[in-house]
Amino acid sequence: MRKYLLALLGACCLSFLQAQPRTDKFLKELIYKGASPSLQHILQHPDSFRYQLIYTQINRDARNVPHFRHYYLNVDADRYFNPASTVKLPIALLALEKLHELRIPGLTGHTPMLTDSSWSGQVTVHTDSTAENLLPSIYHYIKRIFLISDNDAYNRLYEFVGQQEIHERLWEKGYRRARIVRRFMPLNEEQNRHTNAIRFVDNGNSIYEQPAAVSTLQFDYSKPVTIGQGYLDKDDKLVPLPMDFTRHNKLPLEDLQQMLQSVIFPASVPARQRFNIDAADYHFLYQYMSQYPSETAWPKYDTAEYFDSYTKFFLFKGAGHRIPSYLRDFNKTGWSYGFLTDAAYIVDFKHGVEFMLTGNVYVNRDGILNDNKYEYEDDGYPFFRDVGKIIYEYELHRKRAHEPDLQSFRIRYGE
Repeated sequence: MRKYLLALLGACCLSFLQAQPRTDKFLKELIYKGASPSLQHILQHPDSFRYQLIYTQINRDARNVPHFRHYYLNVDADRYFNPASTVKLPIALLALEKLHELRIPGLTGHTPMLTDSSWSGQVTVHTDSTAENLLPSIYHYIKRIFLISDNDAYNRLYEFVGQQEIHERLWEKGYRRARIVRRFMPLNEEQNRHTNAIRFVDNGNSIYEQPAAVSTLQFDYSKPVTIGQGYLDKDDKLVPLPMDFTRHNKLPLEDLQQMLQSVIFPASVPARQRFNIDAADYHFLYQYMSQYPSETAWPKYDTAEYFDSYTKFFLFKGAGHRIPSYLRDFNKTGWSYGFLTDAAYIVDFKHGVEFMLTGNVYVNRDGILNDNKYEYEDDGYPFFRDVGKIIYEYELHRKRAHEPDLQSFRIRYGE
C-alpha cells in the first residue's frame, strides 16, 4: 500500500509539473527589463492575456551552420489559443509536398488547378481574377496566403491535400497535437470532412484528376475548451455562455515554431520532420513569406489597405510603421476571436543579425467573442512590436563567435 501511495503521489506530482507553463528566467528578465508600461500590464496578467512566447537564438559555427537555443515565456501546449491563419503554413507546405510526390509530368505549382463542387457546401472555382492568366494554381494560392493571409486560397489547398491526409502527414512528422479540421467557410463538421474533386489542366487537357474524398479519422474531443463570458451566434444574438472551441483547429505554439524552423532551416530538424519539397519550392516560399504587397504585381493589392506590415506583427505592425530595407521578416501570422499569433524568422542584413520569435496573445476586454470588438490596435499589435524591439535590440548588441553569412536569404523581389 505504501508503494502504491508513493507511486500515485509521484504520478500526481509529475502531472502537476507537466501542467506548468514553461518559462526561462533569462527571457523573462530580458522582456520585463525592457517592457513599456503597456507591455508590463500584459505581462502582469498572464491569465487574462494568455500570452506565450518562444525566442530562438541562432548561433553560427565556423562553417556557417546554425545552432539553435530556445527560450520560453509562459509556454503551455495545454493552454488553448485559436491558431487562426497560422494553420495556413502547414497546409501550404503539405500542398507543395503532395504536388512534389505525385511526380506527374507537366504538373507544377503553376499548373492551372480547377476545383469542382462535390458535396454539400462546397464551391466551384475555375478562375482567379487576381492571377495574371486568370487561372488558379497552387503557387498563386500560396502567394495569396503569405502576402495577405487569404482565406479562400487556404480553403482550396485544404481541399487539395484533404483532411485525412493533412493529419496523417503531420502525425508522421511528429506533430500529433496539431488538429486542422476546418476550412474558413461556414461549414459543419461533416462538410469539412468532405473535400472536392480537383483537376489540373494544361492547355485545356487534363493532366491529373483527383476524386472527391472524405476523412474517416476520429479526433479526441474529450477535453472541453471554452473561452470568454459570452459570444454572438450566427444571428448576432448574445449567448451568455463561454464559447466552445473544443472542435476548432488547434496548433500548439511549439509545433508552429518547429514548422517554421523546418522550412527556414530544414537541415536543423530530423529528416522525418522535414517537408518533402525541392529547392525551387524553398526559394518560392522564402520569397513570398518575406515579400510585401507593394512589391507584388500579381496579385495587385491596394497598399493603403494591405500595407507592407499588414502581416508582419513583430517589430513592424501598423500602417505608419516603415520597414527598413535591410530588414526582412519570413513569417506567418494569424488573428481571430481576439487571438493574435506570429511565427517569424527576422533577418537584419546590415548588422548581421538573425533570430526567430513565435508568440501569441489574447485581447478581449469584455469577454464577448465573435463580436469583432477586440483590442488588436490598443493591446495586441503593441505587444508584438514591443517584444520584437526588445529582442532585436538585444540581438544587435549580442556578441557572436562567428558572423552569419545570410546571402541565401537575399531575395530578388517584385514579381
